Amino acid sequence: MTIPRNQVLRFSLLAIVAAALVVSAVGPTDRLTWWLEVLPVLIATPLLVVTVRRFPLTNLLYMLIALHALILILGAHYTYAQVPLGYWAQDSLDLMRNPYDRFGHFVQGFVPAIIVREILLRKSVLRRGGWLFFLVVSVCVAFSACFEFFEWSAAIVGGGSAEQYLATQ
Repeated sequence: MTIPRNQVLRFSLLAIVAAALVVSAVGPTDRLTWWLEVLPVLIATPLLVVTVRRFPLTNLLYMLIALHALILILGAHYTYAQVPLGYWAQDSLDLMRNPYDRFGHFVQGFVPAIIVREILLRKSVLRRGGWLFFLVVSVCVAFSACFEFFEWSAAIVGGGSAEQYLATQ
C-alpha cells in the first residue's frame, strides 16, 4: 500500500514544525514570551490535524502555514527583536534595527489572507473579484486588530516583563 503524496507532505510538515517547537522550547530567551509567541501554533496545529480529512487545504496552504509556524517559533525562541537571522538582514541591508518583526508582521497578514481566501472560495458563493478581495482584507484587518488587543492586554498584565513579548519595538 502506497501512502499518497499529500499525506507524506502533511506529515513531513507536521514533523518539522513539531521538531522546531521542541527545539525552540529549550532555553528560550524569555519563557513567557515563548509561550505567548507559540500559542497560535499550539492552537492551529491540533485544529488542522482534526480537520484534515473533512476539509483538507491545498498543499500550498499547508506549506505557508508551516512556514508561518516556523517564523513564530523562531521569534519565540529568541524574541523577535533578537533573532540572529534578523541581525544578518540588518547588517546586510544596512538597516537601523532588526527587521525580523516586520517580516513576521508581513507573514501574519499574508498567510491568513490566503487561508481566508481559500475558505471563502470553497465554502461561499463568492467568486474572484471585488467582494472576495474586500472580505479577505476585512477579515485580515479584524484578525490583526484582535492580535493588537491581545498584545496590548499582555503589556498591561505583564507590565515591564511584556517588553520581551512586544519586542521593545
